[in-house]
Amino acid sequence: MKIGIIVVLALFAGAFGAHFLLSDPGYVVINFRGYLVEMSVPVLVLLTAALFAVIWLVRKIIIAPRRIGEAAGRFRSARSGQKMTRGMIEVAEGHFARGERMLARAARTSDSPLFNYLQAARAAHLQGRNERRDDWLKLAYQEVPEAANAVLLTQAEFQLDQGQHEQALATLRRLDENSKDHGHALALMARLYFRLEDWSSLREILPRVKKHGQVKPETLTAWTIRIHQEQLDNAADGDAVLLAWKDVPKANRSDITLLTSYYEGLMRAGLHEKTEKELAAALKSNWRGPLVRLFGLVQGDDASKQLKRAEGWLTNHSEDPDLLLAAARLCLRNELWGKARSYLETVLSLRQSPEVFQEYGALLNQLGETDAAADAYRDGLGMVAGESLPAIPHLKAPQD
Repeated sequence: MKIGIIVVLALFAGAFGAHFLLSDPGYVVINFRGYLVEMSVPVLVLLTAALFAVIWLVRKIIIAPRRIGEAAGRFRSARSGQKMTRGMIEVAEGHFARGERMLARAARTSDSPLFNYLQAARAAHLQGRNERRDDWLKLAYQEVPEAANAVLLTQAEFQLDQGQHEQALATLRRLDENSKDHGHALALMARLYFRLEDWSSLREILPRVKKHGQVKPETLTAWTIRIHQEQLDNAADGDAVLLAWKDVPKANRSDITLLTSYYEGLMRAGLHEKTEKELAAALKSNWRGPLVRLFGLVQGDDASKQLKRAEGWLTNHSEDPDLLLAAARLCLRNELWGKARSYLETVLSLRQSPEVFQEYGALLNQLGETDAAADAYRDGLGMVAGESLPAIPHLKAPQD
């Protein structure tokens, strides 16, 4: 439409000009350095038009190779894009070997082969071809060295997927050397340390992981608790237990897991008096079953006083299985066999567990009821095994 309008306007202009030129063609004289050129106006117009046509043609000839190269490049890029798309479709459909070949061919003609090599590495990984996978990753790095972090992350994720934990850790550490503030790499490393139970290393990088915010707060809390639990559980003596507890953040000191590890550490170190006092204070402010059970295990200096305190709590917690078990254990320490039996049988009527059956079996054996003791032990083992067990040989009562 546009070209047609231009042609029509040109014809009108030509006809209009021809009308005047034919009636009076005009006369042009050019004198230059002694040369005299004479011509009519129509001839001058034709020569000027011819000159512009020659200039246009020469320009087109000069830029033709570049234009041809650009067109060829666009064609190759389009073909490469089609191959890459087709290769990704093949991989997505489970044809990993075919997809890998197509992605590799596309990389050879692509202006940015990084993505092709990474996808080819993924296809090789899905086939279990680890050496070829690493070769593709190496090519990706060689083609685009500035994408080193992306290549290393991809390699680490592949290694983690195949359970190659040590190799993945080495890759992530190398990435950490290249880029200290890479949030995703730190998150992967922290998860790997947690899986490997390398608590000291996890503790070291945890502040950096928190800074980047790529791990959920509840996960960070779980990791923090696990780190401090290990410190408390492995404390060698009372001073180490107290130091480890002091290191626990205030926000986590009410966690029942850490409290249990703390009090067990105190008892392990022989600090029973301190444990009894702190447990009593803790239960007064917040009644919790695991701590109640621990109170029954504390070896305080005055077992009778300790039992009296536990039985005092029964006024408000008469059907608490944890408190009843603690009272039974304290009765055993005080050699109150009948009362201990009463408490244990009440616990079994409320909530059965292997530890209750173990205590009950030991008491029955102490009382000389070996058949009943054997049955109690069998029931407890059955709960651990998840199925009923045959009767075990009768136990002999201890000799006086």
